[in-house]
Amino acid sequence: MSRVLVVGAGVVGLSCAVRLLEAGHRVDVLARDLPRETTSAVAAALWYPYRALPQDRVTAWAAATFTELAELARLPRTGVEMVPGAEVLRRSAGEPWWASAVPDLRRGVDVPPGYADSWSFTAPVVEMPVYLDWLAARVGELGGTVTRLNLSALPVGADGVDLVVDCGGLGSRHLAGDPSVVPVRGQVVRVAQVGIDRWTLDAEGPTYVVPRSRDVVVGGTDQEGEWSRTPDPEVARLILERAARLVPELAGARVLSHRVGLRPVRPRVRLERVGEVVHCYGHGGAGVTLSWGCADEVASLTGSAILT
Repeated sequence: MSRVLVVGAGVVGLSCAVRLLEAGHRVDVLARDLPRETTSAVAAALWYPYRALPQDRVTAWAAATFTELAELARLPRTGVEMVPGAEVLRRSAGEPWWASAVPDLRRGVDVPPGYADSWSFTAPVVEMPVYLDWLAARVGELGGTVTRLNLSALPVGADGVDLVVDCGGLGSRHLAGDPSVVPVRGQVVRVAQVGIDRWTLDAEGPTYVVPRSRDVVVGGTDQEGEWSRTPDPEVARLILERAARLVPELAGARVLSHRVGLRPVRPRVRLERVGEVVHCYGHGGAGVTLSWGCADEVASLTGSAILT
């Protein structure tokens, strides 16, 4: 049994830890932020490949994750549900580049006023606080640990450690010395559930309405290079206005909270092995969407690294 350190306790880090534990490794997760404190915890967490490239690898990872989340939706305690909805388009366009990852993609079924077209499908929606708790518990059940530790560098060469898996997200800008990772600020508003049972997305805004069991997550923003995690009241007002135009039932819904997350965007998702490190970061706004597909590949790379 080999010892692996996973750096980062967001959805990607925890998913990688689970896959590595299932493969028989000894795994410890080290992170500055515990799961509910990460960017992952802020996400509306609708399966959708957003701000992540390259298209071919992202499609493959997203398809694998779709399949895994659909299975997890059978377990209520995971916080995963399969929810119907539609991406609405202001102009008609060809099939989405990620279309092969979705089993039931249909065109033009739900087209609201003011839009030219739509793509409808049933997608995983993940209630992130519940899901992150489940993932962390799964790590523990398999014999792994999650520890708060603010690292100044990747712990390569630590005593008894065979490999380090870098799932630091935006932190990998420093930990991996990679200035190509930049923050893309996303602000959301969480409102009371008012009977909405379908998700709706206008990616041009971006404007999205994602229903969960007890609330609705409404977004959003896409501010590249912005580091502030403080919610902006004026931005929140505009988000709610756009969302109510998209889904009129939201008008007047009681606001429960405001949150901001910083998406770790990179020209390409970095998933590769370099010596004693497997890098897995730069998932943009698609951490949940790519998590299990990437975790499968990390487990494969880790196994081959330990054998060489």
